[in-house]
Amino acid sequence: MEWDWEFAQEILPKLIEGVKITVYASILASIVALLLGLALAVAMRSAYPIVASAVRACIEFIRGTPLLVQLYFTFYVLPYVGIYLSPLMAGVLTLGIHYSSYTSEVYRAGIDNVDRGLWEAATALNLTRTQTWRYVIIPQAVPPMVPVLGNYIVAMFKETPLLSMITVIELMGQARIIANINYRYFEPMTLVGVFFLAISIPSVIALNYMERRYGTLRVFHHNKSIF
Repeated sequence: MEWDWEFAQEILPKLIEGVKITVYASILASIVALLLGLALAVAMRSAYPIVASAVRACIEFIRGTPLLVQLYFTFYVLPYVGIYLSPLMAGVLTLGIHYSSYTSEVYRAGIDNVDRGLWEAATALNLTRTQTWRYVIIPQAVPPMVPVLGNYIVAMFKETPLLSMITVIELMGQARIIANINYRYFEPMTLVGVFFLAISIPSVIALNYMERRYGTLRVFHHNKSIF
């Protein structure tokens, strides 16, 4: 099959609309993953053992089940118990919650790397627990975590094609519709790859810069590769 430039130009606007949905979903899911991951990491250090154990069990459960199964459960099963979510909302929440189980481990490792003396200094200054986290621990723990957290955001972006399985018409969904209607897969699927590369490569360059600037926090447990 030969490349048809005219067909490629014709389908380009629809694919660009799909790119917008993909980026939008990735940004929202990243916010969920980063904020919820931090909350889970803090909860794992709870003074109440039952809380910490329950959080760890939830994290392991999320890690132990495939993202695609979680997407199907959120979109197709939850309505049976009265929880109705739009396809995009279901996809964003599922992606964010799934990756929060990984970002929580990054946060945990970053927090563990904070010098014990800072905890003791905060206690000596009579800071509340909230003040200790906000003004002492998190500002010290976050910079080394930036490159690793960025890896997960890029990995999440590359998993957004799974959202097409729950009827979200993002980039991959648009390409599949175009290909099925026109019985041509060469141009739309190739352009999908080009779009993902066009966004992923600058992101990787930015992450490499942040790694040199802030240093890399080594996290080996349940880590996902960017490639």
